[in-house]
Amino acid sequence: MIFVFEVRIKPGHSADSYARAWVEASEIIQRATGARGTRLHRKIGDDRTLLAIASWESKEARDAAETARDPRVRAIIDAAAEFVDIRILGEFEDPEWVVEPDRA
Repeated sequence: MIFVFEVRIKPGHSADSYARAWVEASEIIQRATGARGTRLHRKIGDDRTLLAIASWESKEARDAAETARDPRVRAIIDAAAEFVDIRILGEFEDPEWVVEPDRA
């Protein structure tokens, strides 16, 4: 499953500063059982809007990791909260059937 949220950078701050915090938190979160990676995308034409995607083996794995969250992650999120607005877009199931082209 994937967990998706939108990040809006407040005036006077930069996406680069948020990205540093994102990487720091992600490196800790990705040690959790069931974590399958994270991605952060910048919106084309709007460098203040980011899309964050965290992939998990299952909703249960994400919920368990959230319940047992490392306090360092909470500290990173709290420190970044002053310069971003976050809107959770939701949790999405992996499709049962995926077709991806070869990247030859």
